[in-house]
Amino acid sequence: MNIRPATVCVTALIMALGTHAAVAQDISVTHSVLPDQSYTLIYPATMQASGGVDKPLTINHADAPLQCTMSYVPVEQTDWTPEGALDSLDVAELEAGWRATFPGFVLGTTGTTAYQSDPALIYEGTSTDSPMGMPLTIVHTETVANGLGYTLDCLFDTTQAEQARPIVNFIIANFSTSADAECCVAVPPSPEPAAAQ
Repeated sequence: MNIRPATVCVTALIMALGTHAAVAQDISVTHSVLPDQSYTLIYPATMQASGGVDKPLTINHADAPLQCTMSYVPVEQTDWTPEGALDSLDVAELEAGWRATFPGFVLGTTGTTAYQSDPALIYEGTSTDSPMGMPLTIVHTETVANGLGYTLDCLFDTTQAEQARPIVNFIIANFSTSADAECCVAVPPSPEPAAAQ
């Protein structure tokens, strides 16, 4: 799969997707209504979703600099695996791609992880000179399923990592490339990021 770093979509459209809140758990669940682009995105109700259909689906925290974006990418390798993608990561090319949007991006940890439905490649990096005026941590995940490439990118203020990272981990663990996934394979995070100052 040829993945280019996803540009964060901050311009939002109201979704034409099935969204409902699981009130008892303060969790929101967004399912695709398109049979050829299936997914389920599960996230804390404090985050608001926008975009979707023919645009990336973006969720933003209402009170803190925390954003995740799910998008589809073209699949060039039919035999793609997270392990193969990890083995073939070109660090210089990857960092250069992210630096176009996030100056000073430096790759940190790399590995594989599990969505609710599929194994995925994961890597993390930081941008000390981000266009948002704060140091950012960027967590990128990707997989191939249903003949599609899926990316789920989350970014947050690096100084709030202790509060934001459990939320990001929850979103990643509960993401599914199936449209009928249910909540939840990980415990919803209890701490919320502090409001932006």
